[in-house]
Amino acid sequence: MTASPPSLKIRLKVNGDSYESEIDPRMNLADYLREELALTATHVGCEHGVCGICNVLVDGRTVRSCLMLAAQADGREIRTVEGLAEGGKLHPIQEAFIEEHGLQCGFCTGGFMMAICEMLERNPSPSEEEIKDVVGGQICRCTGYNSILRAVNSAVSKMSASRP
Repeated sequence: MTASPPSLKIRLKVNGDSYESEIDPRMNLADYLREELALTATHVGCEHGVCGICNVLVDGRTVRSCLMLAAQADGREIRTVEGLAEGGKLHPIQEAFIEEHGLQCGFCTGGFMMAICEMLERNPSPSEEEIKDVVGGQICRCTGYNSILRAVNSAVSKMSASRP
């Protein structure tokens, strides 16, 4: 009989809320978010860090949550696609994806949105090449990426119009 590993206590902040959990030290961050916190918009695709579907922001940086252990998130701030909307109002990136039909099945959409969110928070006026570089880091099997690129450009416009 194999003994189960000892549990590990972690404390982290997810979408502004603090959590303390006892976890299996082998649990990855994607599974922690989905199974322990019921934040199911973070999907898992390839489980090898290639597709970008599981992207979340950890301390403001895009991370493939299938590759990061939940234990590595101890003491850090996590933001998932559920944390983009504020006060019941969709984030401009979410609005743009809807308006520009930047999603089809939606499975990869959260990963795209989180990578785009980091880019726009770091650089509110990215070049077309910078946008293509970030979008190209995710895999979508449904679209031809043109609607996603239009959605990013629309989000850039929306966000720049809302800045003072």
